[in-house]
Amino acid sequence: MSEVKITIIDNGPIKVEGPVSYLDENGNPIAVEAGDAVWLCRCGASKTKPYCDGAHDKCGFAHKISS
Repeated sequence: MSEVKITIIDNGPIKVEGPVSYLDENGNPIAVEAGDAVWLCRCGASKTKPYCDGAHDKCGFAHKISS
């Protein structure tokens, strides 16, 4: 079985990979093609929330993850 991998991108979104069930606020499944990664917004400026649309580049979002 594949494992779930969550990667927080410095100054950018969260990348989610692996066999995950995505549900909306009502518990309805959100279709995601098998093998596709999902990019989630961290900056709050995306017009396609919860998904990233690249707005972090334009709004000046800056947050590096410390190890």
